[in-house]
Amino acid sequence: MALQNIPVALAGFRLLVTEAPTVKVRELDNGELAPVVDRRTGVEQYVITVFAKPLPTADGRRPGKGEEIKVNLPADPGPGFEEGTYVELVAPVLNTYEMRNEAGVITASGLWWKAEGLKPVYREAAA
Repeated sequence: MALQNIPVALAGFRLLVTEAPTVKVRELDNGELAPVVDRRTGVEQYVITVFAKPLPTADGRRPGKGEEIKVNLPADPGPGFEEGTYVELVAPVLNTYEMRNEAGVITASGLWWKAEGLKPVYREAAA
């Protein structure tokens, strides 16, 4: 069973855009690419790639190097989210998925991210 819309708290991470938002596409049976649209609204969905880097702990240690993640968005987030921009995800959630073959055997499983939108994060210049 796939778990859906698990809320995620990212307060301990800095998110850096590594690939600007683009229209999400899927491959059709004939090999052509088509934009993914919301089934209810018909609005094109977007995807952005960010690098999630853990912030230092109170004692100055870094709890890991971070990870690049792709995040699905329900619409175009607008201008200002180019590569190198720091962002905050609005209402981020995780979803799980499973793919099964004809015999019902799980052939793939994993996680996918989505958020309601993006907010730019303005960093203070070093003094």
